Amino acid sequence: MRKIIRSKLLWVVLLVGFVYLNNSSLFVKPPGRPILVAHRGLGQTFPMDGVTSDTNTAARIYPPEHMFIENTIPAMEAAFAAGADVVELDIHPTTDGEFAVFHDWILEYRTNGHGPVRNYPMSYLKTLDVGYGYTADNGKTYPLRGVGVGLMPTLEEVLTRFPDKRFLIHIKSNDPQEGILLAQYLERFEPSHLEMLTVYGGIEPIAALKELMPGIKVMSKATMVPALVQYMLVGWTCWVPPAMRDAHFHIPLRYARYLWGWPHRLAERLERAGSTLVIVRGDGSWSEGFDSPEHLQELPTGFGGGIWTNRVDRIANSLGISNIFHN
Repeated sequence: MRKIIRSKLLWVVLLVGFVYLNNSSLFVKPPGRPILVAHRGLGQTFPMDGVTSDTNTAARIYPPEHMFIENTIPAMEAAFAAGADVVELDIHPTTDGEFAVFHDWILEYRTNGHGPVRNYPMSYLKTLDVGYGYTADNGKTYPLRGVGVGLMPTLEEVLTRFPDKRFLIHIKSNDPQEGILLAQYLERFEPSHLEMLTVYGGIEPIAALKELMPGIKVMSKATMVPALVQYMLVGWTCWVPPAMRDAHFHIPLRYARYLWGWPHRLAERLERAGSTLVIVRGDGSWSEGFDSPEHLQELPTGFGGGIWTNRVDRIANSLGISNIFHN
């Protein structure tokens, strides 16, 4: 009986040791520096407390430290100059077959227009001032008013302006037709260009896009949740399930800590599997980013995955990344 117990204990010890060695980051060389994902390029930021899906965030910005407006080409240029590796942007279909790059569903919060973005042609959207509604003092002053006239770009203008840069494209609806339209829209670009793109958003448009463009990286709740469940079941063996390969994952820091191999082993596994891991701050609900050197201290030393940030200009230097941005 004692031999049987000792044998079982030995197997338990060996199994624990196997799991530990397979998932410990102690023996993984940190990759150097993280990938910086600039949310909407470089734009104005605002306090996150009390934010809901209907909050007009343009009406509650901090006093501006720069004059860049999110989702515009100047904001993207500034983000890349500051050290961004990837720029995230938001898109909406227009009545004339374009995709407008703009955050809100409606125009009245940030612009001098009214109604849903998708109800207008790009020729009209180009006449609007995308900095019209920004205020830091409850409407006493509008410091960006007049700065953003004509700055709402098309997706084609962005991709043409930055042919060698990486973008994370956000479909802002759950309309499957948008996935079909985006697939048709992207057909005009070379395969090498499409390799620089990742698309995320609602379950239905992402599924429609992936069916028509199986080679493009995507993320939706339907792609991420099953993949993470599979990984939690088998990841301790160091095996990456198919659902985790050639994909994109946005994971809040508070949950990423519980994934097998966190931090360096996990990042290394996903990179080898052709996937991208991006860590967001908070619970991930409202695009909370790592926006200051103090926020970066919450991350493991030497973390080499993706970091979601709204202020790439602030954090790049803290990470030792060349930063040529000037306010």
